[in-house]
Amino acid sequence: MPGTATKVGLRIDVDTFRGTRDGVPRLLSMLAERHILATFFFCLGPDNMGRHVRRLLRPAFLWKMLRSNAPGLYGWQVLFSGTFWPGRHIGRHLGDVIRATQTAGHEVGLHAWDHHKWQIKIEKMSSQQIHDEIGKAFDAIQNITGTPPCCSAAAGWRCTEQALLEKDSFGFHYNSDCRGTSIFRPAVNGNRCAPQIPVTLPTYDELIGRDGVTDANYNEALLALIKPERLNVLTIHAEVEGISKAGLFEHFLAIAKQRNIVFVPLSALLPDMQAVPDGSISLQPVPGREGTLCIQAE
Repeated sequence: MPGTATKVGLRIDVDTFRGTRDGVPRLLSMLAERHILATFFFCLGPDNMGRHVRRLLRPAFLWKMLRSNAPGLYGWQVLFSGTFWPGRHIGRHLGDVIRATQTAGHEVGLHAWDHHKWQIKIEKMSSQQIHDEIGKAFDAIQNITGTPPCCSAAAGWRCTEQALLEKDSFGFHYNSDCRGTSIFRPAVNGNRCAPQIPVTLPTYDELIGRDGVTDANYNEALLALIKPERLNVLTIHAEVEGISKAGLFEHFLAIAKQRNIVFVPLSALLPDMQAVPDGSISLQPVPGREGTLCIQAE
């Protein structure tokens, strides 16, 4: 008699123009073949991701770029997008891809208006600036799909308590802004914010090149971290698993099926709202990443 399936929330971050145009359609096809539904988080504004190149002056970021072979992983166009030429507007030009994602039955969420701006400046933004950034992306998704996004995920796992309060005014059913181990409701100044579904598993660029992990053993290393007794939430990127590492991801899905692992949209992991405990967030370092990320506090 087959055992109980292990459920994994599948979150797909779409950070760039190229990821939206090329990565998402391939992932939609890949998932449709396997009858898998996921949660896609889209960026809607200008693709300025290439401006991260300035962070090469930081040794930790430079090492991450070298370790993950970033040019091969993301493509040179992505690495310089928004630097030598204006960043291309994702929502304006690629709305049909976002609509196709919704039509295919996937959950469509808000990632950012300008991913680079949010990731670099969120701690310095005023309440109004945060609200405006969220609002532009929220309106863009609603105009493209005809329905407001039901969820959001902060770009680069960079979030503050003020950002949580601003997000609450948009009525998201849940957010996925942090890393952690369990679903919780962050309490900020006496306000119980929308539930957080934290990412529990490392991303490709966090694992690869560390502790002997290569493409040859990456899938086994990641699968070993999926545990039936815990919350399992995996983030993949349209620019990585949808383009440069699509074959590797297809193999991952095949092995996962053999091991009775099933993938679901993040909303399928939500318990009854009354059962979600309170918690809090903080900014802390994460192995394999440069800088600090939003973390579920102990």
